[in-house]
Amino acid sequence: MRRIIISTESGADLPVHVAQKCGVQVVPMHVIMDGQDYLDGSIPVRDIYNYYERTKKIPSTTSVNSNEYHEFFTKIQSDFPGCIIIHIGYTSRASSSFQNAVIAAEEFDDIFLIDALNVSGGLMAIVMYAVTLLEAEPSVTPSELIKKIESQVPKSRLAFIPGSLDFLRAGGRVSNAAYLSGSLLKIKPLIELVDGKLVSTKKYRGNMNRVTEKMMHDYLNKYNLDKGQLYFLYSSGLDDSIKKRIDEMAEEAGFNHVTWIEAGAVISTHGGPGAFGIAGLEI
Repeated sequence: MRRIIISTESGADLPVHVAQKCGVQVVPMHVIMDGQDYLDGSIPVRDIYNYYERTKKIPSTTSVNSNEYHEFFTKIQSDFPGCIIIHIGYTSRASSSFQNAVIAAEEFDDIFLIDALNVSGGLMAIVMYAVTLLEAEPSVTPSELIKKIESQVPKSRLAFIPGSLDFLRAGGRVSNAAYLSGSLLKIKPLIELVDGKLVSTKKYRGNMNRVTEKMMHDYLNKYNLDKGQLYFLYSSGLDDSIKKRIDEMAEEAGFNHVTWIEAGAVISTHGGPGAFGIAGLEI
């Protein structure tokens, strides 16, 4: 029986040790800072925040290009001769990365692409679903596995609160007027993935401790989530007291397992320091 290899992008924020343990192949996206191109994962996230503090600019991020995908798929097939690749990609509605994978895959056999229509923990939830299913059913056919993975795409729910409005303003996502009023009123926008796009769906007021608790409460009430796994995402700077309270709320809600994931360079560039997010799969 031919081996099935799962692959994804670094924008899934899949920790290196988890990817290695589960055999998931990860291709890095890019961060551009001071005119230099860095692969996601090759620089500490703290460097991004230091760069912003020094310049009041945020780095830009770029997708994996088609040549990089070609090299990525070639290496997988070289490392695992005769394998079948199922690539679960970063939403095509927020990046050109998936389309570049489509272009590269045209030159290969036995590569199947799934647009996750999600990012970060929302993408990771789908990837880990695929990994878990493959481990539980090693004899599953590629077509059956793909069908089951695709069934989870519309069920993946990601929501996050940026750590501050500074990164949103620097990235052109809010005007100076909105930034000033938001800062004065301590307003923080809730960002969710809607039809594969990042959309501000709600606004919270207060400090981050209060806001994250409200967000957690709203998220758990809005979605009927699989109790087996919940993902909490954070960027450097999130207070430990917030993590403790969120863990308590998850336990009270009956979740069997929660995983805290630190955002990588690409996602941290958009969320800023101290950001918090939740991801899970609906039943």
